[in-house]
Amino acid sequence: MVTAIVMIKAETSRIPELANQITEMNGVQEVFSVAGRVDLIAIVKVARNEDLADVISDKMRHLEGIVETETMIAFRAYSKKELEAGFELGLD
Repeated sequence: MVTAIVMIKAETSRIPELANQITEMNGVQEVFSVAGRVDLIAIVKVARNEDLADVISDKMRHLEGIVETETMIAFRAYSKKELEAGFELGLD
């Protein structure tokens, strides 16, 4: 599984509509409206790197109202839930 974090600058008046459109895309797990230098952050999880291009480059970036995107690909995922599950199994 490949995970990417996509930071999105958008036209202010289109943020809610874009968030809904992005949420409906295959591979998009969550979309957050945030404060700061970007307006939305999307979490994308797909099977292959090539699938990221389909979701982000071919579809998401072409939505009307998106000004700019920046994508970060995750190397590893760390979460409290996964760590707790590992301890329950007796993993060190």
